Amino acid sequence: MVNLIRAVFEASWSLLLDSSIYILFGILVAGLLKIFLNPETVAKHLGSGRFSSVIKAALMGVPLPLCSCGVLPAAVSLKKQGANKGATTAFLISTPESGVDSIAISYALLDPIMTVIRPVAAFITAMAAGFIENIIDWPKPLAPIPPNIGCPVADPCGTDETSVPDIPATHHGKWSRIGDGLRYALFDVWGDIALWFFAGLVIAGLIMVVIPDEVMTRWLDGGFSSMLLMLVIGIPLYICATASTPVAAALILKGVSPGAALVFLLVGPATNITSLSVLVGILGKKSTARYLLILSSFAILFGLAVDQLYAIAGISPQAIIGEAAELVPYNLKMGGAFLLLLLSIHPFSSWLKRKTSPKKQLTFKSGFPDISVYKKKGKGKQ
Repeated sequence: MVNLIRAVFEASWSLLLDSSIYILFGILVAGLLKIFLNPETVAKHLGSGRFSSVIKAALMGVPLPLCSCGVLPAAVSLKKQGANKGATTAFLISTPESGVDSIAISYALLDPIMTVIRPVAAFITAMAAGFIENIIDWPKPLAPIPPNIGCPVADPCGTDETSVPDIPATHHGKWSRIGDGLRYALFDVWGDIALWFFAGLVIAGLIMVVIPDEVMTRWLDGGFSSMLLMLVIGIPLYICATASTPVAAALILKGVSPGAALVFLLVGPATNITSLSVLVGILGKKSTARYLLILSSFAILFGLAVDQLYAIAGISPQAIIGEAAELVPYNLKMGGAFLLLLLSIHPFSSWLKRKTSPKKQLTFKSGFPDISVYKKKGKGKQ
């Protein structure tokens, strides 16, 4: 038993070393995206145009680091601000399937082909679902959206007696905005995915150590049946795009076809049992059914296409997987790993407090792209 734990730890630690620098780069870019994206302006572009709004929503969702549950309050906010149903659907698909953090870690743990295919597949799937939604259910024209007058920085801007009500008199400077974005990246973005990422590392370590290669190659070595099996595994599972990447890397190393791994990378982050029930409230039953059908169909199509691409090119995915991580010096990888561990202390301690607290309530922050958080109730009546 001790040897098993040690082997799983060593495999998980190796994956953490290989991915640490790329994860830090991805979450830093995510923080800058948050601080420079204006939610009202974005929503205005997603409310008009049967097809242009869908393309914009799919493009906007690709770099944002939100998981399948974290994207829900952001999508609700966009819909309330005037985004049509097709644009909302596209955003709900492209956002959890991709993200600058997951793209970076894909380059570290997978290979350049999967790194490119993953966001491209997310974008095309999102567009297809959004187009179909707006063709079938095109809404009536919406009222104009008021211009944004808020400040994206967490600390409020200063005002004076001559200021127009609700309009900030002075805004934060460039460095203040960047500082707020970095704080958001290192604490909010990483805080949201840290637990899931380390869970993914442990699962990947278990796969690499415990599961025999013969089992994977027998059931998941490619073909339509392998893709269907991955759909059954991935759709109900709750795992974010970043956490799913080391699992996919471990699966490929065990002999799973890259196409089957891609199906897992696409449907795993985009769906889970909890989010599907919320999707019914956001989109409706029929739209949610179309959402699942299109997502599953395109995941299988891209999975089959990727397997053919590797076969035609004569590339062994096991031979080239993780090559990008070798470009980073060992000392730099070690420093990145320890920095991630340091940044993970607060998320883990908060998680333990929530688990030991007798009363918990799931709440949603308003705004975009804020994500859901657990908020402890006070002892008195609310």
